[in-house]
Amino acid sequence: MKRCLFFAFCILHFAFAALAAPFRWGGDAEGGAPYVEADPNNPSIVRGFDVEVAAEIAKGLGRVPEFVQVQFTAIDQSVERGDFEIGMSGVEDTPARRASHAATIPYFEFHEVLTVRAEDRDRYRSFADLRGHKVGTLAGTIAYDKLLEAEREYGIQVVSYDDDVHPYTDVREGRLDAVLLDNIIAARSERRVSGLYTQPAPVATGHYIGVLAKSNTKLRDRINEILEARMRDGTLERIYRKWNIWDAYQPTFFAATLSSSSSGGQAPTPVASKMRQIFRYIPSLLKASVVTIVLSCVSMALAVFAGILIASGRVYGGTITRALLTGYVEVVRGTPVLLQLFVLYYGLASVIRLPAFLAALLGLGLNYAAYESEIYRGALEAVPRGQLEAARTLGFTERQIFTLVRGPQAFRLALAPMTNDFVALLKDSSLVSVLTVVELTKQTSIFATNIGNWAIPGALCAALYLVLSLPLSRLAGRLEEKWRAASE
Repeated sequence: MKRCLFFAFCILHFAFAALAAPFRWGGDAEGGAPYVEADPNNPSIVRGFDVEVAAEIAKGLGRVPEFVQVQFTAIDQSVERGDFEIGMSGVEDTPARRASHAATIPYFEFHEVLTVRAEDRDRYRSFADLRGHKVGTLAGTIAYDKLLEAEREYGIQVVSYDDDVHPYTDVREGRLDAVLLDNIIAARSERRVSGLYTQPAPVATGHYIGVLAKSNTKLRDRINEILEARMRDGTLERIYRKWNIWDAYQPTFFAATLSSSSSGGQAPTPVASKMRQIFRYIPSLLKASVVTIVLSCVSMALAVFAGILIASGRVYGGTITRALLTGYVEVVRGTPVLLQLFVLYYGLASVIRLPAFLAALLGLGLNYAAYESEIYRGALEAVPRGQLEAARTLGFTERQIFTLVRGPQAFRLALAPMTNDFVALLKDSSLVSVLTVVELTKQTSIFATNIGNWAIPGALCAALYLVLSLPLSRLAGRLEEKWRAASE
């Protein structure tokens, strides 16, 4: 009888567990180990120390963990809109984040460290040694803020990345002189990329936390209790040792965290008002707008020049020339511009190391040249053949026909599509952030991440894009009206 009751209890327990809502937590598997990564033996599941910490929280809540993939920079916004209950993927404890969300107690202490080439270990020991040199990091992090301070104090050139892999390969290849990131990331990168050295002296100290929606304080308090319990019973230490991230700093950090919790919790860190933070970022947005418009204008000029040459070659060239140019157009239009940017900047690095801005300019210009060439080719072929034959009868050379008859009419036909393409290129310039170029959209993303809100940064970004694109549209419209009136 007792055995039957026991089995019945087990069945009921598992039935309730199956019916209970899963504990949905968000993270970015692109960040890789030891945080969150796809299991090499079974890519459909994830592993990492954050995965195991989330599993312990779910266990303490009596629920089953469910991982939700989200881009790292979107974790704060996604948790507020309810995509998952908690964000955990190396999320840093910052005053802005605590002001905008329900943040858990810290569960791991990390240190910002400088990584340099092994041969430069005695040359670049501190920010003072890196005066005037390039230092890379992830955007929207404590390390990024530290580098902005160093930029003002020491004249360091800050280079922002969207991932934590390319900064270290760029150091090895000579594009950067150092990287400032978490000691966990630095240790992992030293194993992946040979010839690197991490300076032992920390530049700054930070902590990882979980973030929940600001209104979800009840669940946050329950998670805090679970994290404290796992600190006391050694579970977190076991997880950290398993992933080789336990160090001499953690015992002191655990003791301080538990002591702070027992004495009433952490005192709130003062944070600047929203308006002060917004005004602080406006100069950066304006500077990024200049980068966007200069990059777009020069890229469009290259696209127009190259597009005219390609279109002319396809209309007037021989069989081989037309075949080669057609192949170029089809390949460029048939592959993503993002892939082309990566090939130019990273794929050709062993042959030629293009500066980031130049690679971005060439990538956008040569990509849009393929589209522009189709516009110009169609416009050239739209000019009535009767006019061309009449010009030949009058003794005009083909060059004169092109410059005096066919070209001007084709340009008038192509003006409206050209304007549309320029506006499209202006927006596509946001893709060049993958090459460390900080343009308007990238700076907006950094702004939004640091204040924990996309509404105001997004509105400012949209307004600036309108300011940049509307004058060109107005100018093109006036030219069309002028030419239409002249032809009537």
